[in-house]
Amino acid sequence: MDNKELMETANEVRKGIVTATYHAKSGHPGGSLSAADLYTYLYFEEMNIDPKDPKKEGRDRFVLSKGHTAPGFYSTLANRGFFPVKDLETLRHTGSYLQGHPDMKHIPGVDMSSGSLGQGLSAAVGMALAGKMDNKDYRVYCLCGDGEIQEGQIWEASMFAGFRKLDNLVVIVDNNNLQIDGPIDEVCSPYPIDKKFEAFNFHVININGNDFDEIRSAFKEARATKGMPTAIIAKTVKGKGVSFMENQVGWHGKAPNEEEYHQAMDELSKGGAA
Repeated sequence: MDNKELMETANEVRKGIVTATYHAKSGHPGGSLSAADLYTYLYFEEMNIDPKDPKKEGRDRFVLSKGHTAPGFYSTLANRGFFPVKDLETLRHTGSYLQGHPDMKHIPGVDMSSGSLGQGLSAAVGMALAGKMDNKDYRVYCLCGDGEIQEGQIWEASMFAGFRKLDNLVVIVDNNNLQIDGPIDEVCSPYPIDKKFEAFNFHVININGNDFDEIRSAFKEARATKGMPTAIIAKTVKGKGVSFMENQVGWHGKAPNEEEYHQAMDELSKGGAA
């Protein structure tokens, strides 16, 4: 895909996020929207996956460590063809397979159930180690939140990954600078994030996580890096793509009402047309 196609696809992913959270009357749109470009590049360009065969043995693996941003993950999977886009309207409804957090037992394309913050990276590290031990060539990608990396388990997993030289592992930090209680540097600052990962023997790349040129370059560099895992620190805008949600901490875990839904979808429709 070229950048125009990726931008158009990311716009559809954002529409799915707004639609899912609106119909659920709950959920986490802010961090889903900030990561939409990252999700899009991973699933439409970077990863070796097959929607027709979600459990294909040699597939690349993805772990959404910040599992509450499932609306973004689900919208990406739906737009990639793992299940119908229409099903996004059932998010968090009783009886729906699209739960509030990813469930590997019921959702096609989900490799790890996640959502207890801090734990996803450990699972991803285990997958990467298994790949090395079994001489498999699949790669493992893990998306973490910048508030989530305040969790100690993130750094235990990072220490192990660096020590084991897991160059088949890519950690992406969605650095939108906002968590549920406010700016991350005011709640419990993890900065400098890049220097911390470097201290754990990661190759570190800092990018604008809402710019497809920089995203493409970073994943290409990660693929070429040997002997150490890669951490991509992606500076993003929380609520990206919906004007009244951008950089507003209140949209971390709040669904749009009917008026807000129509305004958001109107903005995204105009953005897609542009």
